[in-house]
Amino acid sequence: MDLEKQPQQPAAPATPPAARVSPAEFAPADSLRASDADRDRTADILREALAEGRLTADEHAERVDLVYRAKTVGELQPLVRDLPAAGGPAGARPAPQPYAYGPEVPDGPTDNLVAVFSSAVRKGRWRVGARTNAFSLFGSVEIDLTEALFGQRLTVINATSIFGSVEIRVPQNVTLRGTGSGVLGSFEIRAAESDDPEAPVVVVNGYAVLGSVEAKPKKGKFVADLQRRLRKHLGY
Repeated sequence: MDLEKQPQQPAAPATPPAARVSPAEFAPADSLRASDADRDRTADILREALAEGRLTADEHAERVDLVYRAKTVGELQPLVRDLPAAGGPAGARPAPQPYAYGPEVPDGPTDNLVAVFSSAVRKGRWRVGARTNAFSLFGSVEIDLTEALFGQRLTVINATSIFGSVEIRVPQNVTLRGTGSGVLGSFEIRAAESDDPEAPVVVVNGYAVLGSVEAKPKKGKFVADLQRRLRKHLGY
């Protein structure tokens, strides 16, 4: 028969089964799992918005809590959609500019000041971190920022006083904000807004139970004074 003389056609390559295609290739971007870097970028946008006064301390705390609870990129995006530079958690943001009052350094560990039937004092020329926790139980905590070196624009102090006191002093030309409550005690923040849009921002949060938390500017103390002294000391 002639069938034996006809050339054989090459076999068509087998189509890979659909099961070999990763489901992630078809997943919408909003449903992608959020990484720690995605959450940190979103938290940075919220922190800058707090420093600029676009968010209150309560709004900032609420959104940051949601940031670190988020499981997907889609849950992060609405938290910064109404803020500048909010191109999503993976969006590029301009690099922060160094401030005149001190070289900028990466966020370090949280500083903790604890006074239990004792006192704790932080004052003089020291580099203040981005976050400080102050706790007083039948004791006193004093935080004096009037000669501190600010390596970042926003500094957050969480103050808790139980049968004790926490006192915070800042230079006159920085922005001071905060929110808290007193239960049979006093929680007082003497808010101040600096005329310089690049000035440091200090935010004090917390509560006082049968105790006191007080934060206010210290008259006659300015960041610019420290800047001049530091330049003279370094010889430029």
